[in-house]
Amino acid sequence: MSKKLLFPVTLLVLLSLLLGACTTVAPVVVETTEAPVVVTEAPTEEPTAIPEPAPDFLSLFTQLVNENGKDQGYGTISATALNEALADKPPFLVDVREAAEIEKDGYIAGAIHLPIRTLTANLDKLPGLDDPIVIYCASGHRGGFAFAALKLLGYTNVKNLAGGIGAWKKAEFAVETGVPAAAAAISTPIVADQQLFTAIDGFITGLPEGFLAINAAKLNEELASGEAPVMVDTRRPDEVASNGYIDGAIFLPYETILTSLDQLPEKDQRIVIYCGSGLRGSVLTMALKMIGYTDVVNLGGGFGAWKASQFPVAGIVDWTAVWSEFTSGMPAGFYSVSAADLNTAMVDKAPFLVDVRETAEVEKTGYIPGAIHLPIRELLNNLDKLPAQDQPIVIYCASGHRGGFGMAALRLLGYTDVRNLGGGINAWIKGEFAVETGVPAAPAAGTAPVVDEIRFRDLNAFISGLPEGFMTVSATDLNTELADAATAPFLLDVRTADELAADGYIAGSVHVPVTELFARLDQLPQDKAAKMVVLCKSGHRGAIALMALKMIGYTDVRNLGGGLGAWIAAQLPVEK
Repeated sequence: MSKKLLFPVTLLVLLSLLLGACTTVAPVVVETTEAPVVVTEAPTEEPTAIPEPAPDFLSLFTQLVNENGKDQGYGTISATALNEALADKPPFLVDVREAAEIEKDGYIAGAIHLPIRTLTANLDKLPGLDDPIVIYCASGHRGGFAFAALKLLGYTNVKNLAGGIGAWKKAEFAVETGVPAAAAAISTPIVADQQLFTAIDGFITGLPEGFLAINAAKLNEELASGEAPVMVDTRRPDEVASNGYIDGAIFLPYETILTSLDQLPEKDQRIVIYCGSGLRGSVLTMALKMIGYTDVVNLGGGFGAWKASQFPVAGIVDWTAVWSEFTSGMPAGFYSVSAADLNTAMVDKAPFLVDVRETAEVEKTGYIPGAIHLPIRELLNNLDKLPAQDQPIVIYCASGHRGGFGMAALRLLGYTDVRNLGGGINAWIKGEFAVETGVPAAPAAGTAPVVDEIRFRDLNAFISGLPEGFMTVSATDLNTELADAATAPFLLDVRTADELAADGYIAGSVHVPVTELFARLDQLPQDKAAKMVVLCKSGHRGAIALMALKMIGYTDVRNLGGGLGAWIAAQLPVEK
């Protein structure tokens, strides 16, 4: 085939192939008697959203309380500390009271005003999460709510002003009049957990009138009614022991209450929380409300407000009243016995003798025949070693100082015939009366009497906690202190006027007979931390006065060892 014909033929073949490829071949139809299969597609379902878990407020508040309770400040700052901080590096101040309260009582300079119910809606008015913030209200109650809310929302450096603006004004720090200017937005709030924020916001914005607080007078009324609330005392054991409690309260310290919910009543019962001043109580009130307790309130001002209102207090002794009665009612002789009279009594009807010196002292000088040995710090823990409370007992030490403590403690516990050896064993030896060498045999145990538990607790705390030296000062050391006006203590002479006239007195001393001590407390330093030295003739009455003053709150009191007799024996000057 010629080349001229080859190209057209080839072109025709290619076209034929292309057309064949594009031609649809009819399908082969196969007849069947079976019904056709109908395939129905299942509808597509929308995925179910998994709800976020609700905030575990029990865990959140337990963590907050544990962190908050690491120190005894409980997330507060005192008025004094805040005043110092404002002069140095001021924190951001937020006043959460109502406008009417601010207009009445003023505000701390520099504070912004965000009433508590508006706090969570105005987080943009607050600084960053780690910046120092101090919240305050009237007394600390609402401040506690604000503190807890902000801490739970991630603010790390928040404090509540202890006692609120009331404590600030009581300390006589400056306040501004009027109402602070409207706060401006200064930040973009960071809300890590929207559900948590919503719940906290609901609590804060929904606070009722009264802000879940009850005052002392109203609580007293409720307690007198037929349906008294359950009271929960959330203070530390040491606070309860030293200040007493409201009768009927159950004790669940702040750090333990949320892990002891089984000790609380049903969630719909009325509960009154109280602490010392209201601060801890407000945090716990918020916690219990947010975990489902429906009728919880906080005692405004705490136990301090209850005591200030002079409502009944259990678990405490009014030591001012007790010591006033004891000292004013002391007879001539002041519950002491002379060495000569004791020696005479031992010939006839010997009293029960108790030597309260240390073992080394007894070994050095000997002891009065028949005495048992109970060092002063151990005395009250060994009441089973003593005779019946109506039996005659004579206590003695070296000079009469420790014996005065022991005599007073036993009489205040119900022992009716206890005396102290005037001048102690020193006076006994000076009188040349008989002594035994060595240390007495251990006394036999009997049955301890039933005594007032609260009195015993306080008296034993004093007796068993006596320091080295037993709170005495020697005549020579006192003379040195008096020579320097900067170190000179307040001198209290508790002898009688007759003794003062007969024997003279130390220059600068204030004379208040021990029997008049509590009627004339206004003549003593009003600062209970002031240095004070008490003196009598031999140390006996001085010890009684010291013990009384220490137990009503004076912290730096000593007794002149051996009394004015030791001062004169040291040839130190007296005036007449």
